[in-house]
Amino acid sequence: MKNHRLVLWTLIALTVPLALAGCRSRTDRSEGTVLLSVSDFNGLPVSVSLRTTTSFQVDRVTLRNIAKDPTGTTGDLQTIELRTYQVTYRRRDTGTRIPPPAVQAIFGQVPVNGTKDILNLPILFSDQILSQPLLDLGNFGVDRETGTAVIVLDVSMTFFGRTLSGDEIASAPATFTIEVRQ
Repeated sequence: MKNHRLVLWTLIALTVPLALAGCRSRTDRSEGTVLLSVSDFNGLPVSVSLRTTTSFQVDRVTLRNIAKDPTGTTGDLQTIELRTYQVTYRRRDTGTRIPPPAVQAIFGQVPVNGTKDILNLPILFSDQILSQPLLDLGNFGVDRETGTAVIVLDVSMTFFGRTLSGDEIASAPATFTIEVRQ
């Protein structure tokens, strides 16, 4: 009987932390003690033209380094060194073809409990413009799959970095919608 109680209490002790861990899904997906978050955008493009000579960019993106335990001790080793960002695209209209994802190097540091502004961040590159469906739009004025002169895309950006202590960090995707015209 005594062994039975010992086994029962051991099982309870092992089960409680597992149940509580399910409540923190956002923090459990990131290594280490900090989270990287896209906290603000400024100058989001709503509509872009492939015929313009200006770049396809977001004027300002603000990244925030948030301590997972706000009451805990923080230090310089929780500073995030930015490494890359990935831009992916999803069609919002009836088309099925999408531009390929873009991965670009990015530099800078985001201090723990601090922010970093990134200015003039590109979101469309030559790889996307020279691929379907944007290639059709540029060459023929319409997406030949759908016959429309406007392609509506969800643009998602994810930022990747590493803390000075070596923990790999990724932000949740930040998404906005643009209309692409010839």
